[in-house]
Amino acid sequence: MIKDYFINEIENAIELAIKENKLGAMTEFKRGSLNPERPKNSDFGDYAVNVSSLARFAKIAPPQIANSILEYINKEDNEYTVIGGFINFKAGKKILSDLVEEIFTRKKDFGKPENIEAEKIILEYVSANPTGPFHIGHGRWAAMGSVLANLLKFYGHDVYQEFYINDAGSQIQKLGNSLAIRIRQELGEDVDFPTDEIERKNYYPGEYLIPVAKKYLETHNGLPDDIQELCDFAKEYEEKVQRDLLDKFKVNFDNFYSELSLHKSGKVEECVNKLKASGKIYQKDGADWFRSSDYGDDQDRVIKKADGSNTYLTADIAYHIDKLERGFDRMINIWGADHHGYVARVKASIEALGYDPNKLEVLLGQLVNLVIDGNEVRMGKRKNMVTLEDLIDEVGVDATRFWMSMRNIDTTLDFDIELAKKSTDENPVFYVQYAHARACSILRNVIAEKINTETGEKTPAPMSEAELNELIKDFNADMVIPTIDTARQLILKLEEYKSVIKNSAESRQVYTICRYVQELASEFHSFYNANRVISDDKEMMKARIALVWSVKTLLHNALEDILAITAPERM
Repeated sequence: MIKDYFINEIENAIELAIKENKLGAMTEFKRGSLNPERPKNSDFGDYAVNVSSLARFAKIAPPQIANSILEYINKEDNEYTVIGGFINFKAGKKILSDLVEEIFTRKKDFGKPENIEAEKIILEYVSANPTGPFHIGHGRWAAMGSVLANLLKFYGHDVYQEFYINDAGSQIQKLGNSLAIRIRQELGEDVDFPTDEIERKNYYPGEYLIPVAKKYLETHNGLPDDIQELCDFAKEYEEKVQRDLLDKFKVNFDNFYSELSLHKSGKVEECVNKLKASGKIYQKDGADWFRSSDYGDDQDRVIKKADGSNTYLTADIAYHIDKLERGFDRMINIWGADHHGYVARVKASIEALGYDPNKLEVLLGQLVNLVIDGNEVRMGKRKNMVTLEDLIDEVGVDATRFWMSMRNIDTTLDFDIELAKKSTDENPVFYVQYAHARACSILRNVIAEKINTETGEKTPAPMSEAELNELIKDFNADMVIPTIDTARQLILKLEEYKSVIKNSAESRQVYTICRYVQELASEFHSFYNANRVISDDKEMMKARIALVWSVKTLLHNALEDILAITAPERM
C-alpha cells in the first residue's frame, strides 16, 4: 500500500539519520510509532506524517527533524516537502501507474492479502425464534452477517455460517397454542386471543398464523388431540418461511443448528456435570449457581432453576463448547445490544471449562428505525408490524442489503423507505450502482460505431473490440501515464481498497465497504465530468479507458462478491 511504502521510507530514513548522528540527541527509534494520514488539503500531498513527537528525544525543533529525515530519503520520482513538523509525500507516476497495473494483473483478487494467519471461523448470526416472520432488525443482522462472511472469506479465512434455531423454549408451546386459536377461527368458532395484556403475552396474535392454519386444515379435519402436533407443524412452517426469505435475501447459511437437538444429545447436561465436577457450581435457594464471578462476570448466574429446568444460559454454554469441540479457532456472534450483559457470563463459562475465552468475539448491534413518510414505524411480533419480507418487497433486495450494512453496527440505523426507492444520487445504493453502469456504458461506447440518425452515415468506433481486449490482456503501467496528473485522486481512491479490506476484516466492520464504494463512485463521477474519456487522442483515451475498466472491476468486486449486491451494466 502507498501509505505503507511512505512510512517505511520515513522509518528507514530516521534510522539512517540516527546512525549518522543527524537527529540531535536521539539514539533509537521505535518503528510503528508514527502514523501517516491524508492531508485535508490534497495540494500538500497524498500522505503526511507528523514527526513533532520525536522532538522530546532529539531535543531539536520539529522542522529541523523533518528536514534531517529528508536527507536520507531516496526520492526517485516521488515528491517530499516539509511544513512545520510535517513531512508531506506525493506519489510519483511510477507508483500510481504500477497500482493500476496491479488491478489488471490481480483482477478479482486485488486487495486480497497474500499472507495472513488464516483461521477456521464459525460466524453465528440472526438465530431467531421459529415463531414468526423476521422483523427488520433480523434483516440488519442477516445483511451484516453475510457481508462479514464474504469479507472474511475474501481475506483468506475459512468461514462457516451458522443459524442457531431457538426451538427448545416455552415460545414453541405459545406458538402451538396460538395456531390452535387460528384453526378454531378457520373452523368457524367465535374465539379470539385474550384481551388481558398479561395473558396475551402467552400468544402470538399476528395474522401471519392464518395461512398456517389454512395449510394445516388442508390435510386435517380439526384440532389434534396433542397440542405438540401443532407446535411441530407451526415451527416447521415458520422455519421454511424464514429459510426461503434468507435465500431470497442472498444469505446462505452452512448449517441450521437446533437448540432442541443440543438438549436431546445430552451435551447440555454434560456441560453442567463438568462444571459441578470441577467445583464451579454451588446450590442456593434450591437452584444451581455457576461461579461466573470468578471469571470476570459481575455476579454468579443460575444455570438450573429450583424447579429443575435449565436457564437460557445453560444451553448457550453447551452450544459454545460444542462449537469449540467442532474444531473452530474462533467464534464470532452477532447479537443485539440488549445482550451486552450476556457476553461476560458466556466467556466465563468457556474459561471455566478449560477453553480460551478470547476465542469468542461478540459484535453488539443497535436496532433499526424504519421511517415511512417521515414517521417511525413500530415493530413487534404480537401486533401488526412491518416485516423484513414487507421491506424487501417494497424496496428490493439490493437496497435493503446496502442500507442495512451501511452504518456502523453500534449505531442505530434509520432506514428511510422513500429514499431507498429513489433513482437519484441521494440514494446511496443507486449512486454506486449507477457508477458501475456508467463505467460499463463507456466501455461499450468506445467499441461501438456511431450512426447519424438523419443521414445514416456511420462513424467508426474509436477503438476496436480487439484493441480493447488487448489493452485488458496486455496492460502495462506505462499505458496510464498520460492521464496520471488528471486522475491522481481517482487512482489513490482505487489503491485505498486494499487498506479498506484489511481494516474492515480485522475490525469486523462492513459499513466501511459501503462507505468506500460511495467514495469511489464519487471520485469516478468527478473524473468523468472533468475529463473527456473517449477522444481523438488515442494514447490519452487508452489511459482513461484503463482507469474506467479499473473502476468497473473494483466496484464489481465490492458489490457482487462482498456486499452481494447487483452490479448492473445498464440502468
